[in-house]
Amino acid sequence: MNRTSKILRYVSRRLLQGIPIILAIIVLNFFLLNLAEGDAVDVLAGEAGSATPEYMEQLRAKFGLDKPLPVQLLVYLKNVVTLDLGYSFRHDMPVSKLIVDRFWPTLLLMVSTIILAVGFGILLGLLAAVSLNTWKDAVITVFALITYATPLFWVGLMMIVVFSLNFGWFPTSGMENIAAFHEGFDRVKDVAHHLVLPTITLSLFYLALYTRMMRASMLEQYGLDYVVTARAKGLTERRITFVHVLRNALLPVVTMAGVQVGALIGGSVIVESVFAWPGLGMLAFESLFARDLNLLLGIFLLSSALVVAVNLIVDVIYSFLDPRIEIG
Repeated sequence: MNRTSKILRYVSRRLLQGIPIILAIIVLNFFLLNLAEGDAVDVLAGEAGSATPEYMEQLRAKFGLDKPLPVQLLVYLKNVVTLDLGYSFRHDMPVSKLIVDRFWPTLLLMVSTIILAVGFGILLGLLAAVSLNTWKDAVITVFALITYATPLFWVGLMMIVVFSLNFGWFPTSGMENIAAFHEGFDRVKDVAHHLVLPTITLSLFYLALYTRMMRASMLEQYGLDYVVTARAKGLTERRITFVHVLRNALLPVVTMAGVQVGALIGGSVIVESVFAWPGLGMLAFESLFARDLNLLLGIFLLSSALVVAVNLIVDVIYSFLDPRIEIG
């Protein structure tokens, strides 16, 4: 069996294994969200100013909230199997359509953040490791420590104050200038211009994490026997670093990048709120206060599926970075 067939068989098996995991997450999230006091009807009644108990009961019957929780769960699971995520009471539209509309801005923000954080994290960690105990190592270590300890919301606010309000280099909020009616490449440039500050804000924390991890992983590899053997054979430090050490040092960084996908979605809630970025994070924040449980469950379902998929991709990448790892 060739390598491609092994990978396809492995991917199929992992996808099947992911189904019960996602199912368990759905059930857990459903009961956790329903533990909180109140429901969407209470929110709607509060916004209306007044509502009779009879009218509230009619609304609960209309939305299916008058049934016992196990029955509501079974109905929801049945709908999920048919890709029906329910209806958003707050936005008055199907949850699936709403999530699809908001997913692409979040995906754009997440991909940009991962590329920036992982790319520069690897480079800075590598530079710190090869420059151990020098001023470069000290500067990179201090930078990583500061950015790791700084709250995301404060970084976002300072970015707006400095680069938007003082210098006027970037817009303060939003994903694009709707009033400008940009099309084609002009619209791409406008979105990219709005994307700069949210991406930098969200990536700084993860950049520090990957920098510290890459540095530690490189130093650990330098102390192993195969590096001592390579030096004894007369290999140059450049060849040892880039041909042998770097590939092995990347393994924990790649693992952490896969694990952090779920945390990225959580971090995007803060960043999207600060910059009014119209993504899933801001949508989840709004739906939480509106008690729009169908929408929250849909967002959590997509997030869990995304984490399972990314970790599957990481496992496949592992097999290319380390030939000793067999999949299939």
